[in-house]
Amino acid sequence: MKTEKNILIAFILNLVFSIFEFIGGIFTGSISILSDSIHDLGDSISIGLSYFLEKKSKKGPDTKYTYGYIRFSVLGGLIMTCILLISSSFIIYEAIKRLLNPIDINYNGMIIFAVFGFIVNLIASLVTRDGDSINQKAVNLHMLEDVLGWLIVLIGAIVIKLTNINRIDSILSILVAAFIFINAIRNLKTITDLFLEKTPSNIDISKIKKDLLKIKGVEDIHHIHIRSIDGYNNYISMHIAVKEYDYKIKNKVKEKLQDYNISHSTLELELLDEDCDKECRVDEKHTHHHH
Repeated sequence: MKTEKNILIAFILNLVFSIFEFIGGIFTGSISILSDSIHDLGDSISIGLSYFLEKKSKKGPDTKYTYGYIRFSVLGGLIMTCILLISSSFIIYEAIKRLLNPIDINYNGMIIFAVFGFIVNLIASLVTRDGDSINQKAVNLHMLEDVLGWLIVLIGAIVIKLTNINRIDSILSILVAAFIFINAIRNLKTITDLFLEKTPSNIDISKIKKDLLKIKGVEDIHHIHIRSIDGYNNYISMHIAVKEYDYKIKNKVKEKLQDYNISHSTLELELLDEDCDKECRVDEKHTHHHH
């Protein structure tokens, strides 16, 4: 709930601010503030999108989405990350163009705007700091990017006012954009792993197997599948071979899995001499334990 409200507040702050910034850009004749306002407008649209998807991700499972809507939050993070990659590439491109042909700008107006922009975005980033979804992280990276961006515009404007070297502006914005780009790539990898159903990085299957085989009555384990829905909730399914059916075994296994932050497990118990799907005979030789 908190995450959602934070995203909404960030959205409103950002939207109002980008309109204000657009007017300011025209007023000071500063193209960097003008282009920043367009970048901010893009930000607020994507934050609005994140808000909608985050809200949807809180819905429980139904017949259409049997796993619930958690992944919608990840989708929000994905869209946002792509916007970050594109906008930071664009900033780098523009800044390089600027490096080659520096131009004069009204730096006093810029300083006033940067102070204001820094304060507004700092408040927004503090508000959106809490929350643990991937989506929330992407929104927060955005906010951080805006704070840094304004701080740099401010420092740049002051330094240029003192030294008259216009190129400082471009160099600083390339640095910020590169930082954003690298972080976004990292985020993208996390999201891609989720969509590809990769085993969560904090889970060691062989260790889980070892632990479960210690449970009395468990003869063999195969068909282990682990996936994470959103980077926090892990789901597992497996076949457990037993000498005789006993629901207590199942409960013990479930208990053990809790230690691994696996909240949702689907377990199939089968007798040792039962002929489970032929395919699980393949890994039989690696996993069979003779007692």
